[in-house]
Amino acid sequence: MKLVVLAGAFAAIFSLILTPFLIKVLSRRGLSQAIRESADGINYPEHGGKRGTPSMGGLAILGSVVFAYTLTHLISWTAPTATGLLALYLMVGLGLVGVADDYLKIFKQRSTGIRARTKLIGQAFVALSFGWLGLQFPDAQGRHPLSHAISVVRDTPWILPTGVVLLWVWFLITGITNGVNLTDGLDGLACGAAVMAFIAYTVLCVWQYGQNCQFGDVARCYTVRDPLDLAMFAAMCAGSCFGFLWWNTSPAKIFMGDTGSLSLGGAIAALALLTRTELLLPLFGGLFVIITLSVIAQVTSYKLTGKRVLLMAPLHHHFEMVGWPEILIVVRFWIIQGVCVGGAMALFYAEWVRQ
Repeated sequence: MKLVVLAGAFAAIFSLILTPFLIKVLSRRGLSQAIRESADGINYPEHGGKRGTPSMGGLAILGSVVFAYTLTHLISWTAPTATGLLALYLMVGLGLVGVADDYLKIFKQRSTGIRARTKLIGQAFVALSFGWLGLQFPDAQGRHPLSHAISVVRDTPWILPTGVVLLWVWFLITGITNGVNLTDGLDGLACGAAVMAFIAYTVLCVWQYGQNCQFGDVARCYTVRDPLDLAMFAAMCAGSCFGFLWWNTSPAKIFMGDTGSLSLGGAIAALALLTRTELLLPLFGGLFVIITLSVIAQVTSYKLTGKRVLLMAPLHHHFEMVGWPEILIVVRFWIIQGVCVGGAMALFYAEWVRQ
């Protein structure tokens, strides 16, 4: 447990230090994201006051997690685990896809970034390679980081062939990463919601470590591999978000950009898959799912009926158009995420005590 706290503290401190450094460097060079403006009859929420705010702050989150993971293992003189490295791989890999997108937004002033197809191909490559690697590297007990079984709180009898497992992994990763990306539209919204998920996963992984089958095959034990390293990883993600949120909350001094949103989505997906709680992911990432569904509903309604169900999608922009203040939307959406995460943890614990 001490290593988990230490890892989270390292990430938080480094993020608190690195983020203002990035703000100075990016602001000095005028590297800010293009802001969409109303034109040609298309209205957008008024964000003119955000013009000039530097982006690509997700580099601070990524750097803090990598630094904290490395330093914690050096101090404890323990080798990194295959599971921990896989979680880092997914987070960093998707973060690099975000870097490419932010590059076009910042350096080329193209507010839409890279083409949607190109982004999806990059995400698919990282997700599928993560899935394949996760089915390798068995430990002494023959456990792999990923399982062929569909999981709720632990593996179920639903065993999938390798090809279907890879498609399932790709679907979950693509869904949650794009959900976080869509949510990242207001100061602190996505980062604050992600903090709640990471704190919950930290507690969950610590519990799985204490009740792990590696300490003896007892009733209700968990077969999750390397749960302590996953707890450290989740704590690092929470800590790095805490440090970044200090500067990202309204009014934001820096945006995380796709570098941050895609990497955070990758970290949440990695924790869901590696902890065998993938079917609880819609609750752990509840706000991100709601935001994604709002976009799907908007597009579907417009294509089928020619009418929009929202004034503007995603959902938080609809409430901006209605007239809600930004900070009011953010806090209320954080509450929604907190309720969803609480429900996920309740279901997780209920499964343990039901017998």
